[in-house]
Amino acid sequence: RAAWRRRLTVLAFLSPWIAGFTIFFGYPLVMTGYLSFTHYDLLSPPRWIGLANYRYMFGSDTQIWAAVKNTLWFIAVSVPLQVLFALGIAIMLTRARAGVGMFRTVFYLPSLVPPVAATLGFVYVLNPSTGPVNTLLDKLGIEGPLWFNDPEWAKPSLVLLSLWGVGNIMIIFLAAVLDVPQHLYESAELDGARSFQRFRWVTLPLMSPVILFAVVLGVIQGLQYFTQAYVAASVAAGQASQAGGTSTLELGYPEGSTLFYPILLYYHGFHYFDMGYASAMAALLLVVAFMLTVLIIHGSRRYVHYQGAAR
Repeated sequence: RAAWRRRLTVLAFLSPWIAGFTIFFGYPLVMTGYLSFTHYDLLSPPRWIGLANYRYMFGSDTQIWAAVKNTLWFIAVSVPLQVLFALGIAIMLTRARAGVGMFRTVFYLPSLVPPVAATLGFVYVLNPSTGPVNTLLDKLGIEGPLWFNDPEWAKPSLVLLSLWGVGNIMIIFLAAVLDVPQHLYESAELDGARSFQRFRWVTLPLMSPVILFAVVLGVIQGLQYFTQAYVAASVAAGQASQAGGTSTLELGYPEGSTLFYPILLYYHGFHYFDMGYASAMAALLLVVAFMLTVLIIHGSRRYVHYQGAAR
């Protein structure tokens, strides 16, 4: 009885978490898996169709491969750049002698801006006709690109937006750099190691778990990249139409260059009301995110150093 009483006490304390996990994660996950094998339009009851959604996804849906290509491109370009940019800022802030608090605040503040507001600001700043960036380039005699209105520049513009908001990663990197024991730097300096060598053989190994965390988090967020691309495409398409162009609120404007996987999933679910197919896409996204996370963690064993613990 005492053992059961202890178990019930533990379950009582865990009950808020168990209820939240069941309602907001467990049940939606199970229903998504079930609906992925059905035809469901939100109005009529789900109708079981087996693997038809998955066969259509891998065989007949031509848009999904363009969305996958854009998503993988964004992850391959933005994640390394975000890690390098945030790491560079963190290293720079550790070496600043004056105004460190102000610089930390300046670099961190962009990450607090809501994604929609930040995207609207970037679309305005990079407006090809009236934006301050192209206006400045024009005064310097340089013809600025069309940015979000050019299929070759739309994704790089989103990468610039992602680099602007690396404050969260920067703060984590800054804490990791400051956490490196100073006696290791002193020992390396006594051995004749220069600045870059100390960074290569002392700072990076001790920061490697944090870098791994940032890479995994960046890949997962890249797979779920939606708000910025959707808002930028919608606003840029509207600006182009108002300027007299032929652009409409097309999917992935311009020319499908901002069509990411979550955007296509959203359109199938809430524009075409094909919830069964959207659930199949969501289930595939979950599997791919899990597999990529496992591969990254497994492949990092040779490069990640855990201080004071076995690999």
